[in-house]
Amino acid sequence: MKIDHPMKLENLAMAPFNTTLMGTLKGAADYYDLGIDAPMLYGGSGHAFLINIHKELCPSGPYCWNLGAMTPLLENLGLRMTDLGFFSVQSPPTEREAVEAEVRRALDAGIVCSLLNMENQLITGYDAEGFHAAQPWPKHDFPPARLSFGSWKELGQEIHINFYTIEKCPPADPKATILASLNYAVDLFARPEKHTSADYGIGPRAYDNWIAAVPKCGASHGNWWNATVWSECRRMASEYFGEIGRRHPAVARPAADLSAAYTAIADHLAAASNKEMDAGQKINLLESAKVRETEAIDKIAALTAQLRAL
Repeated sequence: MKIDHPMKLENLAMAPFNTTLMGTLKGAADYYDLGIDAPMLYGGSGHAFLINIHKELCPSGPYCWNLGAMTPLLENLGLRMTDLGFFSVQSPPTEREAVEAEVRRALDAGIVCSLLNMENQLITGYDAEGFHAAQPWPKHDFPPARLSFGSWKELGQEIHINFYTIEKCPPADPKATILASLNYAVDLFARPEKHTSADYGIGPRAYDNWIAAVPKCGASHGNWWNATVWSECRRMASEYFGEIGRRHPAVARPAADLSAAYTAIADHLAAASNKEMDAGQKINLLESAKVRETEAIDKIAALTAQLRAL
């Protein structure tokens, strides 16, 4: 392999969200000039309503769930995300070379690419030695800003990586986009087993896993990180309902009620991020958040029916 001309996708940068998948998608949306603000991205994609908790409060919760169920919602927003495959430390050189070549071809065609290894990152270009990877947060060394061709040495032995292309595609009708996202929100709670694996829980099972793990793991990094990510999502859900009410005044009142509900849930989860908080107090917060979110899901179903009838 010989690369004569380094390349870079100009004006491609991650948004510094805690939810790094959303950071990559916002960067792609801005690169393609789609005009999608953060609440619409989180809400329209359905990610605002996701919560996934490992039985031992592992910090992997925000990354280990069924992304495939969400990708049709991304297409509604104008972004087609395609998984190029999973690779590990055992992946042979031929497989690594093949996916690297596929990513380079996409970049050469002006298509945004990303990777997930511990965190989601945009791939902004490449030179003769490897890929340039955007870092989600300023002034942090992790995740690495490089990925050397072939060796992927920057990842050490922690190689469990997926590569993606994120293409621009025709968006759906805005009302259809909203309806699909609200249906997804309800489905996350109604059929949690569809959206994650047995060691994790989504929707009400996420809260059950979290509450059960607090006595042992409530002071862990995983507790803090899950609370940080999922509270951010709920805050975006609150803003999303504000947007829905502005776009559709006929449902402004129930949308405002849901906006207030998700603000309260976000506040509960953010407070639960405190590693020093008493376990009993943390459990009370999570139990209250579960009740509030279960009630909110019922209201989302009702709002969906109202909106569909307009």
